[in-house]
Order: sequence, then C-alpha cells, then structure tokens
Amino acid sequence: MKKEEVPQEKSVLESANMTDLYYVTDDEGNFTTAQSTGWDAKAKALDESMELIRERMEAARKAVAEGTASPIVYFMELNKMDFGILASYTGIWTFFVKQHARAAKFKKLKNKTLQKYADAFGISKEELINFDGK
Repeated sequence: MKKEEVPQEKSVLESANMTDLYYVTDDEGNFTTAQSTGWDAKAKALDESMELIRERMEAARKAVAEGTASPIVYFMELNKMDFGILASYTGIWTFFVKQHARAAKFKKLKNKTLQKYADAFGISKEELINFDGK
C-alpha cells in the first residue's frame, strides 16, 4: 500500500486518540511507516466488540448488585481480563480466582488477597470492597 492510500476513516481508535501503524511505500518505492485511524470494516468490528464489552460489564454489574457475583467479576470485565490473565497478574491460581469471583467466597478474603486484586485492577482495596454494583 502506498502512503497516500492509508485509510483515515472515523473509528473508535480516533476517538481514543489512538492509531494503527502500517508499513507502506513512499513515492520512491521505499518502505516507511504511516499512521491510520482505520477504515470502515475495522470501525464496524471495533464498534461491535466495544458494545459486547459494555454488555458484559453491565451483566457483571447486575450480578454484583444481586449478590450472585463478587466485584472481581465486574473489574475483570472493565479491564478486559479473563480468569487466567487475572491469575497471572495476582499470582493466585486460576482455580482460586474463580472461587473468589463468587460473592460468598469474596466476603471471606483476607486483606492481603484483596490488595492483590486491587493492585491488578489499578484501584484501591476500598474501591474493590465497597463496589456494590449500584
């Protein structure tokens, strides 16, 4: 692709002040790089994935509010994590992270464990403990 052909259509990337980096050819045929805010097909795919993430976050928020899940579930969705990723960030086995995602188990966690989760999510321990989904 030539540098002047790099698509610059509106997308989620543009609204987040982000761009993709592409290797392109310049007027002399040399390889160089160019920034792109995306193209229509990519914008649609990003929009759909962001909508799915919002839906999953809302479902997690409701589960926390209803007491069927712990705040860990909501903050995992917010940070686009799964159990394996969270386990690697906290140093807690995946089996236990899944257990801690249950409201009853979460209430029994020690401060040290809660702090590990808070650190992984980039929030304070109090924000984690006091999140009630409302």
